[in-house]
Amino acid sequence: MKSLRPVYIVAGKRTPFAKSGTIFKDTPINDLMLHSLDALVSEARLEGKTVGDVALGAVMNSSGNWPMPREVVLGSKLHPYTPAYYMQRACGTGLETTWNLALKIAVGQIEDAIAGGVDTNSDVPIEVNQKARNWFLAMNSAKTVGERLALLTKIRPSFLAPKTPRVAEARTGLSMGEHCELMVKEWKISREAQDQLALASHKNGDKAAQAGFFKDLIVPFGKYDRDTILRGDTSLEKLAKLKPAFDPSPTGTLTAGNSSPLSDGSSCVLLASEESMKKNGWTPMARFKDAEAAAVDFVHGDGLLMAPTIAVSRLLDRNGLKLQDFDYYEIHEAFAGQVLCTLKAWETPEYCKKFLGKDQPLGSIDTSKMNVMGSSVALGHPFSATGGRIVATLAKMLSQKKGRGLISICTAGGMGVAAILESV
Repeated sequence: MKSLRPVYIVAGKRTPFAKSGTIFKDTPINDLMLHSLDALVSEARLEGKTVGDVALGAVMNSSGNWPMPREVVLGSKLHPYTPAYYMQRACGTGLETTWNLALKIAVGQIEDAIAGGVDTNSDVPIEVNQKARNWFLAMNSAKTVGERLALLTKIRPSFLAPKTPRVAEARTGLSMGEHCELMVKEWKISREAQDQLALASHKNGDKAAQAGFFKDLIVPFGKYDRDTILRGDTSLEKLAKLKPAFDPSPTGTLTAGNSSPLSDGSSCVLLASEESMKKNGWTPMARFKDAEAAAVDFVHGDGLLMAPTIAVSRLLDRNGLKLQDFDYYEIHEAFAGQVLCTLKAWETPEYCKKFLGKDQPLGSIDTSKMNVMGSSVALGHPFSATGGRIVATLAKMLSQKKGRGLISICTAGGMGVAAILESV
């Protein structure tokens, strides 16, 4: 993207992130996305106006809600002439929509855009099982009353058993947490190290919230104006008492305390060219510099959540940077153990040789610069909304202090997305 015109992050809005089944339990997914979008539209004075495009995504969405982005736009304060489309790259969705629209602006196809994502396990779609589905399809295809009556005799109690979504890999049958347990065992990451990282996430997030950092980023929902999962009063002693969540054996180390919780929320960011900023009187927070995606073969032994190590390496090479050339590191905490595996891999010569093609390891980072406003373990992780949260958080930090920031997000399916933002 170096030869293309610059793209800027103008503003970002999100809901409070909340534990699933709590404050958003009666809020449909489209309404939850709209809550963030309309707040962004109002702040940017876009009521009744159009933007070049809108890209939104969700992981936990029903097949009947495929036009979600367009429906959200039609229900918003934007002009109905504003187009919208759906994207999804698991936990990297919010960053992927940002990257995709940034490219459109960079090549001059559009002048401005809104990227975002939403997920709510409180409004999760419930499907019928395969036997019930076959029966309903057959009933729908029946031509005569006799055929329908014959099908009615084939109804079985087993049809009532629903098929509920599960955060698991189709090719292995293992959940993301179970895969991460394999990773931390391979990389010899201790329970204590994971709890320490989780504690730092809560302390950093609580400090930022107390200082009012999120005040202009979070759109209050009723009486809730901060992330409800955040615990500033937690401690290593409290975290140490929690039982393993994915491996009940004595070797299990991932707990509810050092893993991101099932969460509900939405987020979105406004991107623009220089021309659009001048036209609308906007002030940019940061520049969206570049992004990269990668994947690993987790079915045959690669760690499911290790792809960001590769995406970051490619991104550094393309931009002529070292891993240490950043003032902020936003490394998504799907699990504290995942972050620690990533950091250790970058320091390991054998790994960097095999997976990154490097003769020398990428090296260590200054962890005091990592997730300084908290991250997913403490703030929550509504899958598709996490990318927008991170982009807006990093952009605001870069608007307050000149520098450069690195984003790294692991996703289901053995993929990873990374990006670079710079101050203006």
